[in-house]
Amino acid sequence: MEETKKHTCLKLLSPVNSTEGEPIFVKGTWFPTRFDLAITDGFNAWFCNASEEEVNQRASQWDQPVSEYVELAERYLGFQQPGSVYDFADAGDGHKRLSWTFEKEGMTLQWRWKCKQSPNCKKTTAEILDFLMDANITLSEEVIRKNELYENMKVEAEKCLAQSERVANEKAEFEAQIYTKFLGVLNSKKSKLRDLRDQLSKQDTAKRSPQVEEDTDKTESFDEESFDNSDEDPQQDVTASSKDVSKNKPSRRKRTRLT
Repeated sequence: MEETKKHTCLKLLSPVNSTEGEPIFVKGTWFPTRFDLAITDGFNAWFCNASEEEVNQRASQWDQPVSEYVELAERYLGFQQPGSVYDFADAGDGHKRLSWTFEKEGMTLQWRWKCKQSPNCKKTTAEILDFLMDANITLSEEVIRKNELYENMKVEAEKCLAQSERVANEKAEFEAQIYTKFLGVLNSKKSKLRDLRDQLSKQDTAKRSPQVEEDTDKTESFDEESFDNSDEDPQQDVTASSKDVSKNKPSRRKRTRLT
């Protein structure tokens, strides 16, 4: 079974703190328990093949699992980390020493790996350039694909916006029509209610009219009788009244006193 691996390529200035530093390219091939480095400055090339045994030994010195050690090395050699000091110094016999610093528990630590000069600098440099070209082509294709996807999404978004506006206009038109129809029905109902109210009012008025006429007739009859009685002789009334009173007055008998 083939080992899973990842590739990275980092551009650095060597040394970083020098104003006359030359750029170098560090290509990394990362495996679960080891890694390979290929470095070039355009003229010369170096390599570092960190075996499983070497990585295990370094991880033990730092009290780290092998996977964590490889992951941390990949992080600093795959992407330049801010705050880290990189250096690519001469180690004699044409060899170089690649180093970088990192912070751990408030302390600044440094890792260093010795890189041997490549027996075929042109081939190593060409491999690094081929990797960069392939990566550039892949990134360009990815950019083109994402741009096309963006344009398609933009077109779809415009279609959705136009559809949304159309639906909103149709909704407003529908609501206006419904409101107009409802207003017509409402006015019609109001008109019918007014007519019914007027009819009820007329019926009540018609029911009350005969009763008013009857009361008026009774009042007129009573007045006539009163008037007729007033035409009689008042003296007769008085005399008759006196007689009636005399009749009704009890008689008193005279008592005879016995001697």
